[in-house]
Amino acid sequence: MVSESDVKTALASLGLPGGGDLISRDMIRALTIDGDQVRFVIEAPSPDIARQMEGLRRACEQVVGQVPGVGKVTAALTAHEEKAPPSLKVGGHPKPQDGPLKIAGVKRIIAVGSGKGGVGKSTVSSNLAVALAKQGRKVGLLDADIYGPSQPRMMGIQKRPSSPDGKTIIPLQSHGVTLMSIGFMLDPDKAVVWRGPMLMGALQQMLGQVEWGELDVLIVDLPPGTGDVQLTLCQKADLTGAILVSTPQDVALLDARKAIDMFGALKTPILGMIENMSTHVCSKCGHEEHIFGHGGVAAEAEKLGVPLLGALPIDLETRLAGDSGTPIAAGDGPMAEAYARIATGLIKGGIV
Repeated sequence: MVSESDVKTALASLGLPGGGDLISRDMIRALTIDGDQVRFVIEAPSPDIARQMEGLRRACEQVVGQVPGVGKVTAALTAHEEKAPPSLKVGGHPKPQDGPLKIAGVKRIIAVGSGKGGVGKSTVSSNLAVALAKQGRKVGLLDADIYGPSQPRMMGIQKRPSSPDGKTIIPLQSHGVTLMSIGFMLDPDKAVVWRGPMLMGALQQMLGQVEWGELDVLIVDLPPGTGDVQLTLCQKADLTGAILVSTPQDVALLDARKAIDMFGALKTPILGMIENMSTHVCSKCGHEEHIFGHGGVAAEAEKLGVPLLGALPIDLETRLAGDSGTPIAAGDGPMAEAYARIATGLIKGGIV
């Protein structure tokens, strides 16, 4: 008579990738012995793995067929049913709050804003986050530009965050930075056609439902202007302050002053200003020129009594690095050093 233990001993002789065997890893189901006929089912962890186990199934039939007394062996493959991940909805109306939201484990929340688009605010945000992480700070980056999220591309990551329960959001990691963007949750080719309440609800979700963990600073990359996102962040979050990015040209400074006025009205401290596209150095001859003007942001910072945190030139490599998903601050070179100096200044100044 064929015994169950003889069959299991034969099956245990076949090792599995990663260690163990079908018996020790509890993958044999419905083992039956009827005279000289043996039947059993191999249950794989997933359908994808099951599709790769046909060779193992045949080997099982062969090895059990060699057990004394066995005349016929039938082995079948099956798999655990894959459960769909919990549905995680973004947007919707914001929920009432008793006061400004304090995110557990996050020491400081710093908004990076600008009065107008096109001044390089998102580029500065991603590179500043990476530069701070390189200097040992635990950094988070929240892409709050709901209508035009760019951090997934700039930080080189396009996955969808997981959610164990349909409510909690597990953020992604890139270049040493904990990252969250509405761009991870929506089709990148579809426009976000939301009214203000849905936009505010999405921002509230990304602040309150994301498991940010222990962070020294959460940098929030704001959209341009003085709209709903800025109002929601300043009123609903326990914001440490704001850093303003502007080019030195008068048109940009006009809009920057409006952002300054908005933060002042919302009682959000201005922690400093960064002049972007400050100069252009010709790659052929080394000639330096101020194509957007010179000194405008420095003068505005002095007028406000806040520090000028840095002046960054127009740089082709910075643009190429952002498009490729590896911020220039992650590497070496003059631009990486420029961002490192800004990060050092923030740390020494006690801002971060």
